[in-house]
Amino acid sequence: MPIDRLERVNALLRRELAEAFFKVFQSDGLDLAAVTVVRVEAARNLRNATVYLSFLGHQHERGTMLRTIERRRVELQHLINKDLTLKYTPRLQFRLDLSVEKGDHVLGVLAHLDIPPEEDQTSEVSDQRSAGDAGDARDPEPAT
Repeated sequence: MPIDRLERVNALLRRELAEAFFKVFQSDGLDLAAVTVVRVEAARNLRNATVYLSFLGHQHERGTMLRTIERRRVELQHLINKDLTLKYTPRLQFRLDLSVEKGDHVLGVLAHLDIPPEEDQTSEVSDQRSAGDAGDARDPEPAT
């Protein structure tokens, strides 16, 4: 299977899974606003697919939420089979993805760094330019 087609299938599965979560888990009390389908990696033969999920907040409940989703895996597969036309409906495996949380942490650290105001930087640049302009006026013209 060409890589472009596999990427399109992954994106399609990701979108369908995101919609299927609302249909399957609406009455379970699962905080669906905290669940993000980060990416889907389908096998080249489309028999299996690994779904990477991120949970915003809920640090202590992630394991429970992941097990709840895993228990309802068959229902999710049936919805995907009904909505998509694929040769095989992939068997879903769910994994926790911490990349979004790590990215938020890095952005938080960067936001708290002490960055000097822009006025100080612009005045230093203008001082350097004026000193450079004065030096250029005294330099002889290049020989041609």
